[in-house]
Amino acid sequence: MNVINVFFSRVFLKFLAAGLCNTALSAAIIFALYNIAGCGYWLSSAAAYIAGAALNFFLNKRFTFKVKEWRLRTALYFALTVVISYLAAYGIAKPAVSWLLRDSTSKLSGNISLFTGMCLYTVINYIGQRFMVFRRNDD
Repeated sequence: MNVINVFFSRVFLKFLAAGLCNTALSAAIIFALYNIAGCGYWLSSAAAYIAGAALNFFLNKRFTFKVKEWRLRTALYFALTVVISYLAAYGIAKPAVSWLLRDSTSKLSGNISLFTGMCLYTVINYIGQRFMVFRRNDD
């Protein structure tokens, strides 16, 4: 299986559709907390991903990867993958965008960092969910 088939497959399109639901919820929480409530970068993004994790788990389990059985191991791997994806994506986004936009306002840099983190998270999380959490024998 090559990279093109992994990212341009029916499973990936379903992952993106499920992700749209989760992203809408997460984006509303992130940007409301960051811009309206005045919460910081890490609190805003963490709260959003915690809130969206349960929805994302069930959508990906049932809709995207069609896993019917319930296993504690699957839930634990899912949680671990979410945490790793989150820390990697947002840990990369903040310093990279801050460096690239070092002459801009912190609010602009913060918003672009959050958006970049969301994009990176999607890619990293898809790889983890597809090949670690919801791995199928036919992949």
